[in-house]
Amino acid sequence: MSSRKIKNNIHAACLSQVQRILRERFCHHSPRGNLFGVQLQYKHLIELLKRTAIYGESNSVLIVGPRGSGKTTLLNHALKELMEIGEVSENVLQVHLNGLLQTNEKIALKEITRQLNLKNVVGDKVFGSFAENLSFLLEALQKGDRTSSCPVIFILDEFDLFAHQKNQTLLYNLFDISQSAQTPVAVIGLTCRLCLSEDSTVLEVLQKHFSVNKNLQSLHMLLMLALNRVTVSHPFMTSADLMEAQHLCSLDSKANIVHGLSVLEICLIIAMKHLNDIYEEEPFNFQMVYNEFQKFIQRKAHSVYNFEKPVVMKAFEHLQQLELIKPVERTSVNSQREYQLVKLLLDNTQIMNALQKYSNCPTDVRQWATSSLSWL
Repeated sequence: MSSRKIKNNIHAACLSQVQRILRERFCHHSPRGNLFGVQLQYKHLIELLKRTAIYGESNSVLIVGPRGSGKTTLLNHALKELMEIGEVSENVLQVHLNGLLQTNEKIALKEITRQLNLKNVVGDKVFGSFAENLSFLLEALQKGDRTSSCPVIFILDEFDLFAHQKNQTLLYNLFDISQSAQTPVAVIGLTCRLCLSEDSTVLEVLQKHFSVNKNLQSLHMLLMLALNRVTVSHPFMTSADLMEAQHLCSLDSKANIVHGLSVLEICLIIAMKHLNDIYEEEPFNFQMVYNEFQKFIQRKAHSVYNFEKPVVMKAFEHLQQLELIKPVERTSVNSQREYQLVKLLLDNTQIMNALQKYSNCPTDVRQWATSSLSWL
């Protein structure tokens, strides 16, 4: 065989080997692949499973990570290694549940019964509660004392959905069993919902932003402005970064438009501000705004701000054209304009900042805006 042909064969063999490795990586066929960076977590998980399967010790663990990060792969590798142990493979049972499928305890119990092959044991028995039924199922697996009982591994995918179920009956009973002297169980939850405590300032900023604009693009802009403050010397985003980003977002075209409004239009915005404060940002209509404006006028001893109702309506419609307010639903041709529900697209911070820069704003109007209660 010529040297050229030998080289070609070697090249083909190498190429075939590369293709095989890539296929294993892409298709997750490698028995120990795709665990890069989580070796410590894998070691902890397999040891926890062994303590349940071999020594009859109940345990629970929550595997948290974004979708596609390898949570299921990590668990499958650990279960595969566990079931390769001779004394484990014939003794340990697995129950796989999913929060998207087992949406209540009745459905979950049927699935547990099916996977444990205990339909004949249950028969026509009637139980008073979910806890009694589950306890009966697990007792049916016992061969004698705790050390010779059949361990059960419960895998709860979409764990956060189980946590959101009414009364959390399944989770409550599984964790209760894991602390008692019944059948040894391991409860393994998988979720992509990060369990992080939110800073109260962050929540306040996000809630304020949501109350003004529910557009996903505006949220993206808010987060991008906060992210732009991250540097080498400032590597982590803080609540202060988010507050500054929110301040920059508030200096938008809507807030700047306020500077060019008439005093009447300013008064209507202040009336809406008070309605938002009173009714906790529920939608309102023109008639409610007009009534609030009339309270302010009646409070004054003179009639400087006393406008005819059609004039006030015209100013109200102008605010809608400027997109400072918007209807909450599609308006009907026959519906009365005074009673069409609308929502203010400015928050209190934007309004007060704009009033500070509004040079011609009368003192009594400014005082009305800063008062905490509606004028009576």
